[in-house]
Amino acid sequence: MRFGRRGAVLGAAGLLAARRARAEEWPARPIRLVVPFAPGGASDLLARLLAERLGPLLGQALVVENRPGAGATLGADAVAKARPDGYVLLYGTPGPQIVNPSLMRSLPYDPDRDFVPIVSIVRAPNLLVVHPSLPVRSVGDLIALAKARPGELTFYSSGVGASSHLAGEMLKLRAGIEVTHVPFRGSGPAMQELIAGRISFAIDTLLLFAEHRASGALRAVAVASAEKSSLMPDLPTIAETLPGFDSAAFTYLAGPAGLPAGVVARLNRETNRLLAEEAFRRRLAELGLEPIGGTPEQTAATIRAEAARAREVILAAGIRAE
Repeated sequence: MRFGRRGAVLGAAGLLAARRARAEEWPARPIRLVVPFAPGGASDLLARLLAERLGPLLGQALVVENRPGAGATLGADAVAKARPDGYVLLYGTPGPQIVNPSLMRSLPYDPDRDFVPIVSIVRAPNLLVVHPSLPVRSVGDLIALAKARPGELTFYSSGVGASSHLAGEMLKLRAGIEVTHVPFRGSGPAMQELIAGRISFAIDTLLLFAEHRASGALRAVAVASAEKSSLMPDLPTIAETLPGFDSAAFTYLAGPAGLPAGVVARLNRETNRLLAEEAFRRRLAELGLEPIGGTPEQTAATIRAEAARAREVILAAGIRAE
């Protein structure tokens, strides 16, 4: 009888150990990295770069799955409703948890409770550029010109609620100027109109402007992040003229609520390891991106701060999703 009882205890201990071993073996199969946008865009490019480099560190492939639609809510909702086992992750962009809660009347998920932040990935500093035909070489020049010609100057966005839209509205509010927003479906057609001189200026990611800045097709005026960018040390910040101005696209990794702490810790550790690699940092710099990293708690705090900033602009400008 004693032997039987002892055997049962040993059996239970063995079962528990086996379960722990299985949990520690994560990942045992490829991981889906959901990008809530169509292939070919900046978010897709960055997610694929991350997946290519992070997969070997995890010992399994990260397979990018594009789930575009409804301003990134379709892809985010798919992750929110996924089984929290570490095999479905979200490549987080400003839309799902930062902009959409204030921009849209309702969401199919709870932006606070349905996701677990894992790690911050990069900041993409936004850049204020103008068409060279404009007599503008500083933020002060642009403000003065806009006040002299109220409503005449135009700025583009890649869509209502996009980072480029909120940055332009923030400039309007902080500078007290009247400029006209011209929304497009994507940055490609918007860029063509800007280069052609039919749009006056834009505030968008450095990645989009690098080539055209170098060729002289566009004139860079200032960076839109709160601090100077190490990637463009020659340029001042908008905040030097308009204190408190801060606009930069922030990306991060998240999973569905209930994601095991061990999985979160492993993903956080390996992503931070990747972001510290010199070769990877050089590649990011070539794309105009600044690595972040940090803890899940720091990522959660950044999401809250960015959401508050977006809410302020959206409410003040009266922006609503189309």
